[in-house]
Amino acid sequence: MFEPAQLRSFLAVADTLSFTKAAERLGLAQPTISQHIRKLEAAAKRTLITRDTRDVRLTDNGDAMAGFARSILSAHDAAARYFSGSAMRGRLRFGTADDLAITGLPRILREFRQIYPQINLELTVGQSDQLYRKLNAGQLDLVFVKWVAGAKDGTVVQHDSFSWVGLEQTVMEPGTPVPLIAYPAPSLSRKLAIDALEANGRTWRITCTTRQISGVLAAVRAGIGVAVMPTSLVPEDLKIITRRFDLPAVGDVDFTLIRNPLANAEVIDALTQSIVGRTINRQT
Repeated sequence: MFEPAQLRSFLAVADTLSFTKAAERLGLAQPTISQHIRKLEAAAKRTLITRDTRDVRLTDNGDAMAGFARSILSAHDAAARYFSGSAMRGRLRFGTADDLAITGLPRILREFRQIYPQINLELTVGQSDQLYRKLNAGQLDLVFVKWVAGAKDGTVVQHDSFSWVGLEQTVMEPGTPVPLIAYPAPSLSRKLAIDALEANGRTWRITCTTRQISGVLAAVRAGIGVAVMPTSLVPEDLKIITRRFDLPAVGDVDFTLIRNPLANAEVIDALTQSIVGRTINRQT
């Protein structure tokens, strides 16, 4: 009833909310993408996508179809690999920065395990610097980390910028030290925040040190201070307060996949392809 090619085109549009970007991702002409969507809607007898001159949106039926499409394609691809004798096997030691782990990444990893059930995926969650050291020590095969834009070789999944984050009711009196919630050193966001404050003549004090993003968010929500986070990862209940308190720009950040060159390239390529092109943002 539902053709795999049509489902792939639909998911590409669902992920990018753009017919043009979907066509680029799949290497197809845009009219082909539109044709696939029309045929899929005809088969489903439902409108799945609405679009006008500005926006592309999924309908409620489109949201439902997205879930079914991922399951159908996962089963289809797994069966194709199994019966072609090309099902991959092996171990993949994957590390991810903790704040990237609370995005849509778990869903991507779940889909990957459904497609490649014979790959033993081992997950390590930590800070970017820590994961990078483990990679260089041969303890991890692939890491998904945050770096200053352009600072490291690897596959850039998403470009973002850091923002200052606090509560709606956050108050900072002029001339008082900025109350900073941060990871322990070494930490990219901590270093960039302090460097930016000192470069602008702003005083600061650490009000909370925590090793996990859950601790950062809990401290911000408790009103203990403010934190620096990638803009796309800011939860809906917190506010970007950079302009409100004339806080200095912190800089740009890349969400980057870096591989161990001695690890199984085929397995690493498979997970890399599952992540690249997907939007990494806060959980909703």
